[in-house]
Amino acid sequence: MILLDIKAIEHICYGASILASGGGGDPHLGKIMAQQAIEKHGPIRLISIEELQPDDILLSTGMIGAPTIMMEKIPNGEESILACRRVEQHLRKSITAIYPIEAGGINSLLPLATACRLGLPVLDVDGMGRAFPQFHMTTFYLDNINASPFIVVDEKLNTVLIDAVDGYQSEIFARDATVKMGGAAIFAAYPISPIQAKKSGIAGTISLMKNIGEKMQQAISNKDNLVNTLINLLQGHVLFRGKLNRVNQRSEGGFTYGHADFSGLDNKKKNFKVLFQNEYLLALENDNPLCMTPDLIIIIDEDSGIPILAEKLSYGMNVVAIGVPANNKWRSQRGIEVCGPRYFKYPMDYSPVEDCIKAYK
Repeated sequence: MILLDIKAIEHICYGASILASGGGGDPHLGKIMAQQAIEKHGPIRLISIEELQPDDILLSTGMIGAPTIMMEKIPNGEESILACRRVEQHLRKSITAIYPIEAGGINSLLPLATACRLGLPVLDVDGMGRAFPQFHMTTFYLDNINASPFIVVDEKLNTVLIDAVDGYQSEIFARDATVKMGGAAIFAAYPISPIQAKKSGIAGTISLMKNIGEKMQQAISNKDNLVNTLINLLQGHVLFRGKLNRVNQRSEGGFTYGHADFSGLDNKKKNFKVLFQNEYLLALENDNPLCMTPDLIIIIDEDSGIPILAEKLSYGMNVVAIGVPANNKWRSQRGIEVCGPRYFKYPMDYSPVEDCIKAYK
C-alpha cells in the first residue's frame, strides 16, 4: 500500500494530462477535489491487486460527456458518492475499492477524491491505459466484461440506472442520458472482481501517472529537455513541431468533435492536422498519417511541457506533437476493431506509430 498525499496528487494530475491524449476533461478540477478530500480525510490508500480478496467488488467512477461542457457545468461533489451507493444497492454488495476507468484527465482524479471521501482505497489499475471517448472502449470490454450496472447522476442529483446487455449498449444509453442531463454528468460503472481486474485491466496506471509527474518536475528543476524526457519515459516519437493556425470544434451528442491545423516550425512548407473526438485520434502530415488511434497523440507546449487538451487549443500556439505506442491489448485485432481508425470512420487501416514515422519522416 502507498499513501497518496497532496503532492502526489499534483504529480498524478500532470501525468493524467499527458496520458489523456487531449481528452478526458480538465484534470485540475479533479485535482482540487482530491486535494480537498485529503485535507479533510487524510491520504488516499493506493493498493495493488494482490492486496485484495477474491470476493471483493471494485468500481470505477468519473465524468461522462463533453469536456467542453464540464468546464462550465461543474459537479457539486455529491454525484459520485450517490452513484457509488446506487451501484451498491443494485448489487446488494459493498464496494471494496475504487479505480479509474481511464488514464487521463479528470477521470484519473475524480475517482481519487471519491475514494477518499468514502474511506476506500484506490486500485492501481485502469481500463484504457489512456483516455478514449466512449465507455465500451475498455480492455474489460475486449474480454466481454459488462459495464452495467451503469449509474449516471447530474448536478441536481437526478439518477439514471442502466442495466444493459454489454458495454456497447451501456455506452449508448448512458450517453443519451448524459445529453438529456445537459451534456455532462458523473457515472459509476464497471463493477469487477480482482480476478477480472488482473486478467483484463491495465496495471500500474496511477503509479505511472505519478512517475511521469515526478520525472517531469525533476527535469524542469534540472533544466533538462522536457520533450526528450517525456519521449524517453513513454518510448514515444516526435510527430511534428507546429504553430496552430486554425481550430474547429463543436459539442454534439455528448462529445467534443473537431480538428486543428498547424504549420510546421521546423519546415514551414509542411502542414499538419490533428483530428479529435474528445481525444486526439489522428495526426496527419500533408494528409499522410503520422499517428492514429489507439496509439496516443500528445500535444504539449515545448517550453513549459504543459499538455494541451483539445478544448484548450487556440490560435497561435507553438506546440510539439508526440506519438506514443498504445498498450499491446489495444494493438490486438479485437482492440483495433473497437478503437482503431476505421471505427471512427477514418479511411485507413491501423498502422503503428513507429511504422508511420518510418514511412513519412
